[in-house]
Amino acid sequence: MDHRQLRTTPLRLAAILSLGLAAGAAGAEEQTLSTIVITGSRVEVSPFDVPYSVEGVPLSENAAEGLRVNVSEVLAGVPGVVVQNRQNYAQDLQISVRGFGARAAFGVRGVKLIADGIPASNPDGQGQAATFNLDTAERIEVLRGPFSSIYGNHAGGVIQLFSRDGKGTPRVSGGIAGGDHGTLKIDIGAEGEKNGIGYVLDASHFETDGERRYSAATRDQGFAKLTLNPDEDSKLTLIASGLRQPDTEDPLGLTWNTWKRDDTAVEDIALQYQTRKSIEHMQGGAVYERRFGEDRLQLQAYAGQRSVIQYQSIPKVAQSAITQAGGIIDFDRDFHGFGARWIAQRTLEHGKLTVTTGFDYDRSQDDRQGYQNFIGNTLGVKGELRRDEIDTVTSLDPYVQASWQQGDWDWSLGVRHSNVKFDVDDNFIVGANGDDSGTVRYRKTTPAFGVLWRATPLLNVYASIGTGFETPTLTELSYSAAGGFNFDLKPSRSRQMELGLKAYVGETGRINAALFQIRTEDEIVVAGSSGGRTDYTNAGQTLRHGLELAAESGLTRTLSVRGALTFMRAVYDEAFGTVESGNRIPGVPAVSAYAELAWKPFAGLSSAIEAVHRSKVQVNDDNDDHPAPAYTLVNLRLGTEQQSGPWTFNQLLRLDNVFDRKYVGSVIVGDRNGRYYEPGPGRSVYGGVRATYRF
Repeated sequence: MDHRQLRTTPLRLAAILSLGLAAGAAGAEEQTLSTIVITGSRVEVSPFDVPYSVEGVPLSENAAEGLRVNVSEVLAGVPGVVVQNRQNYAQDLQISVRGFGARAAFGVRGVKLIADGIPASNPDGQGQAATFNLDTAERIEVLRGPFSSIYGNHAGGVIQLFSRDGKGTPRVSGGIAGGDHGTLKIDIGAEGEKNGIGYVLDASHFETDGERRYSAATRDQGFAKLTLNPDEDSKLTLIASGLRQPDTEDPLGLTWNTWKRDDTAVEDIALQYQTRKSIEHMQGGAVYERRFGEDRLQLQAYAGQRSVIQYQSIPKVAQSAITQAGGIIDFDRDFHGFGARWIAQRTLEHGKLTVTTGFDYDRSQDDRQGYQNFIGNTLGVKGELRRDEIDTVTSLDPYVQASWQQGDWDWSLGVRHSNVKFDVDDNFIVGANGDDSGTVRYRKTTPAFGVLWRATPLLNVYASIGTGFETPTLTELSYSAAGGFNFDLKPSRSRQMELGLKAYVGETGRINAALFQIRTEDEIVVAGSSGGRTDYTNAGQTLRHGLELAAESGLTRTLSVRGALTFMRAVYDEAFGTVESGNRIPGVPAVSAYAELAWKPFAGLSSAIEAVHRSKVQVNDDNDDHPAPAYTLVNLRLGTEQQSGPWTFNQLLRLDNVFDRKYVGSVIVGDRNGRYYEPGPGRSVYGGVRATYRF
């Protein structure tokens, strides 16, 4: 059999997982599952005791999982979540949660990103997962379903990163890792606690030549966190981070014929225009918490700056008119925000009541220019000015949440009122290019309700329902078919329902299962593209419903298994334009699955085999182009650790895509040039070493 034709069906993965759970329930008596405390409700609770789907992914301090460059390395085992590495660092990851965010051509939309309480998403919903620092992360939480709406605009799902607090003996560490495609990562850090002040410091350098030609990237990151207690009832956390990614090559997507011929290729137009992107991002924030008996006051504030210059491949002839925006995007963004919440807990005669009330205010302002990407016959250089404007987005969201625990029943209620304002001040009013200034405001109240029943001490059953909404992003508002900003574009509105169960099986087994349904009105889709301008419109109704399963268990004292399985039908439930009712929503696989068998024979040695499956994915709304084919990948990893006095040494070895499967890792939804396909890497080997010294 040709190794590229290997197939592992999701049903086989599910069967393996089920057998593993059964064996684990029967035979693993000496292992116990760790408890992960989640804060998706803004109050610390166990994920077992909340009426919604949430997964906590712990990360080890010794970087045992991989290179820790992208969250795609650690979220593969979360059901309902598809995180695709585009192998293009100019466009960030592609992240979708139950289909929300799947159509993003770059960055993340439809999914709320938060790091240490500070938004990594703009008020318009556009976010960048590259700002997450995985070297210092303690855990990542993924919230799905109706209660995501409590986080407001574009919260089809919520991904939160929590970094470690500085605790314990002061220590310094450093590591180096590398592998195929010229990949290299070097990092150094220090953390611990001294005189009551906890600190975590980290700096890293990453570079790669890329799997494809013309896809090299360099990324430098820095992170600092201080934790102190002004008195016995309060805690203050100060955080600062930065990212620099200069001259990142953008290989663009491939057409179907090019991908079939050579999946490492790059289209000529990317080379002609030297498509690339440079990013500088820095931010700082503070979080203060004070206890008043059983009650708590939490305050947070942040500010930052982001600069981007991107060279696109818009043909010279298409942007020659004065009304075209040019082939180069250049903006400086200043952003800031603050929030406050009061958490009150009361133990009453018949139960326990917890009420959280607060508000979030966020603001970003872009000083944005557009330039032609040519001078004379020289392409890929900054030419004449074609766009000059100030874009401001603000949001003010008050909210309240309440939970009532009474006997075997828990009741949860939340409501948020979002008020999002877009303000455009056009400074480029030349000739036929008129004044595109304007303002548009979107308001929406999004309630959520859930109930949980403790059927037994080891089995909880729950149901929840809620509504959500997504405003257009600034990119989607930028153009209309008639020219100028599309202030008539409506936000999409969703209604979500979920029914699930959470169970412990034996000493070490855990199963979470959820059925969900999402109906969306006024879905925002591409209407047309011409001369480098893409305009958007509102579609009719869409329907997404499916099943999620997450499970883990110990098989023996040394073997464990875990996995995730998602079946989802995502379709347009109403025809519009040339799109027929029943067409699949592009970018959303019908089946995604993950399975892992881990072996830890003794302390200091761990290994695992991983399997990842994705079904085929449509690339456009009409479903009339080649879908990205289904694929199954197998990965291997090995980690070792030794201790000698104050020193700890770690080694890591990974072999990804063991069978060298040719596959499309992600798709650029609705690309009007037919360059939908972003190839995944072939067989790749990575290794690294790390040393830690404790004082």
